[in-house]
Amino acid sequence: MKVSVIIPVYNAEKYVAQAVESALQFDEVSEVILVEDKSPDNALEVCKKLAEKYDRVQLFQHADKGNHGAGPTRNLGLEKATGDFIAFLDADDYYLPNRFDAEKELFKNPEVEGVYGALGVHYYSEKAKEQNYPIFGDRLTTVYKIHPPENVFRGQLGMLGSFGLFSIDCLTIRKSALDQKLSPFFKTNLRLHQDTEFLFRLSYYLKLYPGILEKPVAVRGVHEENRITKVDSKKIKPSTTKVLLWKEIEKWAENEPAIPSDIKLHIQRMHRSFEIANASSVKKWGMILKYLITDFQSIRSGLYNVNFRKDFR
Repeated sequence: MKVSVIIPVYNAEKYVAQAVESALQFDEVSEVILVEDKSPDNALEVCKKLAEKYDRVQLFQHADKGNHGAGPTRNLGLEKATGDFIAFLDADDYYLPNRFDAEKELFKNPEVEGVYGALGVHYYSEKAKEQNYPIFGDRLTTVYKIHPPENVFRGQLGMLGSFGLFSIDCLTIRKSALDQKLSPFFKTNLRLHQDTEFLFRLSYYLKLYPGILEKPVAVRGVHEENRITKVDSKKIKPSTTKVLLWKEIEKWAENEPAIPSDIKLHIQRMHRSFEIANASSVKKWGMILKYLITDFQSIRSGLYNVNFRKDFR
């Protein structure tokens, strides 16, 4: 295997060296691509030193040296990557020694286009644990049982019950399949949830197989400056950013004729549910009534054979 590990770097001067060195422990990693996104801290200088120290580390910035967000930053890393396989790693996370154990076997099969595994969690401080434990706990982020590739898309959308989750840190992709089947890569108009939107589309177009699910292959490093903490500190409702995510997914699904109608309806309802959650009390009930009438008319016309009540729990 020849793996390119892409690390977007923003405000991670304390952690990026650990991330890089955790990737360099593997002979399979041919290059670590750091893309520095105009960090407010000293991350750029740390990245420069890492690139000088290690032959396999390359450092890039955007052409204008500006801040563009995680999506465009990962896209730049993909543009520069030369490996046959792609792996991602956030600059404050790190790989464990078993990171590519499953991949080395699974990718011998040319039909395997991607492999996903389980993510653990580590708190860098007690304050970080206090802030984020209700979100991450001590549990694995993983898919709970073995699924065939054709079920992964539905599972991620929440259509298979307790499917679980996998993180982009634990995903390895065959680059030729990515280049041929997914365009664009990461959506540049989403400042949050770009990785979720990417994983949704990826699991529709590519055959993704389970790797190691019962123990972590990488670790999410949680600290006091995690982006999710900053979002909460600004009192931005999660539903606000989820509305934008599901709106983007709905727009994509509408223009993909091969997606079955039940999946399109589910995506539409997920978008609606977050719109309702984000609406004022006055608008909320009007929106619910409007959408229930629309669904009732669709069911009566025979377009859908579904139980809409479960989507508004």
